[in-house]
Amino acid sequence: MPHDATRAVFFDVDFTLIYPGPTFQGSGYRRFCARHGIEIDPSKFEQAVARASALLDREQQGIYDPQIFVDYTRRIIEEMGGRGGALDTCAREIYEEWAVCHHFSLYDDVAETLRDLAERRIRIGLISNTHRCLASFQTHFELQGLISVAVSSSEHGYMKPHPSIFEAALRLMDVPPREALMVGDSLKQDIEGAARLGMRGVLVCRSGHVPREAGETPVIQSLSELPAHL
Repeated sequence: MPHDATRAVFFDVDFTLIYPGPTFQGSGYRRFCARHGIEIDPSKFEQAVARASALLDREQQGIYDPQIFVDYTRRIIEEMGGRGGALDTCAREIYEEWAVCHHFSLYDDVAETLRDLAERRIRIGLISNTHRCLASFQTHFELQGLISVAVSSSEHGYMKPHPSIFEAALRLMDVPPREALMVGDSLKQDIEGAARLGMRGVLVCRSGHVPREAGETPVIQSLSELPAHL
């Protein structure tokens, strides 16, 4: 059965539209920690992130709580060998800096893809589990005029995959779920969360490593592949 025509495309932000620079890599964590008298091994960063990621998947009833992300950041520091009474302070500083746009870069395929969607008269929205100001995000990356709706979990109060944040975005966009597409890098938060409301989803796997759980979900490595799924 053919899908309804796509009238709106919603995007996740972090690791879908933007990616962090050195500030949020091992070397950056070492500088943060050094200011608080904490010694870490930056070579363990990737392994530390993988081990800490389970904290983000814990059931939180969907409520946005900054402490979730502070605890996640603290675990990364601990997995790199960090110890001491300043761990929470350092982790909170890193969490707060995550909201600052100049630490991030826009993927090369983003601006062209968003302009292409706008030319097709497809409305564009953002749904992000973030405390970043999404208005500042649009200004910083010169995306003004392309985004119709932006909903952040910190302002809305609930995080993806909770249905409330998707419902809020759809309501603001004034489109039914069957005419909307969700694009993101998280199968659980973005794709499965949107599917619960009847939205279609496209998973972004820029690394090319497709999770087995993706099943029949459409997968792209670049946003330039997105028009084929509209």
